[in-house]
Amino acid sequence: MQRRTFIKNSSLTVISISAFGGLNWNGKHFEGDTPTTTDILGPFYRPGAPLRNNLRLANSNGTPIVLKGFIFKEDGKTPINNALVEIWHCDEHEVYDNSSDDYNYRAAQKTKADGKYAFKSILPVPYKADQNDEASWRPAHIHMRVSVPNQQDLITQIYFKGGKYVETDNWASAPQAVNRILDITKSSNGESEIVFNVVMAKEFPLEQKVYDKITGLYQMGENITLEFLKNDDLLFMKVNGQLRSSLTYTGNNTFIGGIGYPKVTFELQKDGNVKVVVERAAGKTVSGTKFLKYKQ
Repeated sequence: MQRRTFIKNSSLTVISISAFGGLNWNGKHFEGDTPTTTDILGPFYRPGAPLRNNLRLANSNGTPIVLKGFIFKEDGKTPINNALVEIWHCDEHEVYDNSSDDYNYRAAQKTKADGKYAFKSILPVPYKADQNDEASWRPAHIHMRVSVPNQQDLITQIYFKGGKYVETDNWASAPQAVNRILDITKSSNGESEIVFNVVMAKEFPLEQKVYDKITGLYQMGENITLEFLKNDDLLFMKVNGQLRSSLTYTGNNTFIGGIGYPKVTFELQKDGNVKVVVERAAGKTVSGTKFLKYKQ
């Protein structure tokens, strides 16, 4: 298994590898290359969703759907057994269940030898991320995380063709999302279904001792504290205590999340301290220093 090197001297340079594969222009639109492209984690991920395949609630008036597909290795052909597939989405009233023990519209299941997964749920609806900002409407979408030993964990989202706000949403309209805007079709029994096949990426893990050095709390300014936590082979980032991003190591001391952002670069100082530089968007960066590490 290949292992990407974390540079001890930050002045050195290593060519980084994209976290979401290549893109090709076919003359009309972008086409995504394998592996399946990543998307933002969003603020509403909750670990520990129950293992089940039916998310529908008896009193819901949402449109029933079936989301199904196969999980493949990086060759796009070999099915993966025992992959953990998690999904979460809002209800028909634009609400995420962020606190109840029921984990409404959140579920997980493990694939069998054929790599297949299938969830019964309802079609989520668009929602306004900021009630004071009309430009913050997000299109209907379903979040997905796929975790597999020896494969890079995948955090992504799926959208729906013809959906409102798809063309204006920063993430759904990104070129990397083109193969995740899906048709809603009818099955032989008349039920609405969505087919989403996933191709995983090869895992390039860092050693635990590197995570031990970079995880912890960082002061980014008077009002901003970042916390970095290892979660499987991902690095989670919290902003002022709220989970905001999942990050994948790409080389050059850098982790990236979502569709290229945030981009987080760690610098190991000679005095043993760690500095972090976070690029939130092109040309917009903040930096800070680690002030609390976790006892190992």
